[in-house]
Amino acid sequence: MVEAIPSWTDERVELLRRLWEDGLSASQIAAQLGGVTRNAVIGKVHRLGLAGRVKPNGAGQVTGRKKVETESEAADALASEQTISEPPAVISHRPAPSFPITPPAAAKEPNGLAVSERVTIMDLRESMCRWPLGDPTSPDFRFCGGRAITGLPYCTQHAQIAYQPAAERKRDRRVAGIR
Repeated sequence: MVEAIPSWTDERVELLRRLWEDGLSASQIAAQLGGVTRNAVIGKVHRLGLAGRVKPNGAGQVTGRKKVETESEAADALASEQTISEPPAVISHRPAPSFPITPPAAAKEPNGLAVSERVTIMDLRESMCRWPLGDPTSPDFRFCGGRAITGLPYCTQHAQIAYQPAAERKRDRRVAGIR
């Protein structure tokens, strides 16, 4: 004899709705309904369009917060919870390289790069700086072409721009008004 799998009858759906609104978990509802899994309950709740719920802290669990007594204290508490804190700094696994200071060259353009060092992608070699200069869609587009630091794709000047310590980036963002 084959055992029949319980289907979602109107009575079972109504019980599901009531238990869901009472705040029971999908596992608890599945156990009370019998014959269905937690995933079946979650799927049915989704198909019925029942409102999602915030995960409760647990019955009788102490959260360690004091009870807010006045409306102004409640508003202050809500405002402090809604403030967005700054994301944590990304910790690099590789320390930022220290760059030797290069003396200024004689014939340089306003961006500080000698015109003779600029190279096309066809002339670019492994030991050359790969810092892009200009619009890539323009025929005048070039790469820096200066002597690259060993192990890095850029020359000293461009490596200082590309590899800034996190503290400097954070300071620069504050100065620029970016959070």
